[in-house]
Amino acid sequence: MTSTPATTSRRPYLLRAMHEWITDNGHTPHLIVDAAVDGVQAPRQFVRDGRIVLNIAHAAVQGLQLGNEWIEFDARFSGVPHRVHVPIRAAIGIYARETGQGMAFTDSDLGPEPPDSPPLPASTKERRARLKVVK
Repeated sequence: MTSTPATTSRRPYLLRAMHEWITDNGHTPHLIVDAAVDGVQAPRQFVRDGRIVLNIAHAAVQGLQLGNEWIEFDARFSGVPHRVHVPIRAAIGIYARETGQGMAFTDSDLGPEPPDSPPLPASTKERRARLKVVK
């Protein structure tokens, strides 16, 4: 019996792609973070309803790293420097401040993709496909 290799999370790839798309279109990327997730290091005074919205434009942060496991950067909040550290699982979404266009993430973005359709019954599997030549 062979085991299927673990599928990596889609979330960091989608996040990086959306960040690039928003930036390339001249907009300001904002990251929505679930501040209650273990490992989130961000100024708590800016958390509202359990979430914090972070401006992750290159002009607003220093050392931005959008990794597969973590999002990290240095930024100033009300003039005070902070190191921000966000586990990728805490990222709820990313959007352009100017247009609101972006992407919200779901739990399925963190793990293997579910099958597209339910398995076929045994009787269906046994039937062979037939090809017909059309002239």
